[in-house]
Amino acid sequence: MSEFLRALATQGFLQNAVLAGLLASLGCGVMGSYVVVKRIAFLAGGIAHAVLGGMGVAYYLGASPMAGALVAALAAALLIGTVNLRWRQHEDTLISALWAVGMAVGIVFISRTPGYNVDLMSYLFGNILMVDRTQLATMAVLDGCILVLVLMFHRQLLAVAFDEEFARLRGVNVELFTLLLLCMAALTVVLLIQVVGLILVIALLTLPAAIASQYAGSLGRMMVLASVLGAVFTFAGLAASYGPDLPAGATIILVAGGAYLLSTFLGAPLRRRWRRSP
Repeated sequence: MSEFLRALATQGFLQNAVLAGLLASLGCGVMGSYVVVKRIAFLAGGIAHAVLGGMGVAYYLGASPMAGALVAALAAALLIGTVNLRWRQHEDTLISALWAVGMAVGIVFISRTPGYNVDLMSYLFGNILMVDRTQLATMAVLDGCILVLVLMFHRQLLAVAFDEEFARLRGVNVELFTLLLLCMAALTVVLLIQVVGLILVIALLTLPAAIASQYAGSLGRMMVLASVLGAVFTFAGLAASYGPDLPAGATIILVAGGAYLLSTFLGAPLRRRWRRSP
């Protein structure tokens, strides 16, 4: 840890990595809470894996892979959300198809692009140590969009996340806000790609929120706690991976997974004490 802290004080790439972790933690803490409460992790997984297709096409055409990821994520969110609302019996089939086809399209277009692009492969497996200032700015913008939408439509999103039938009775446009929620989850997926990659993105989106749900008595507290936990996990993962030169993204997920197991099996007394606190 001391070696990591000394390097952090002088190495710009490590400072960028820590900032990226903080920005990603904010988005995954807020949106991960909705995903866990509404139990749509599988939907978010379908969105995440469909993103590779958009990235591969964008890179093949000479455009920004992140732009392709954003377009593909939003398109997948709208398609999955529409099927979820109107043809729920076909939902699993569609998500599985998008999951597989999105990955396949991305791989095909990557293979047809001259040369070998290391940066594009890092989107698949994550490379937080390669985040630059431009990507940090993009992450900050995506975080800002997510927070603005949450502040504007918190009551509607809360109603849709917990009880769709009650939301309809209160006059909430359930279809509209369900699609909005999935689009926001798509933005979060794009936000997390550079940190842990598409393969591990669902873990960072759900694990901090799943731990927070064991302690928080309200959605607001759950979001705050999940964001803090995400920041702790990314920092701890970076520190743990630095000395042995381990993959940072995978190490972050291992830290988060270990914390989830500890909290689930050993944290019962702490959960009771936390829930009784005002």
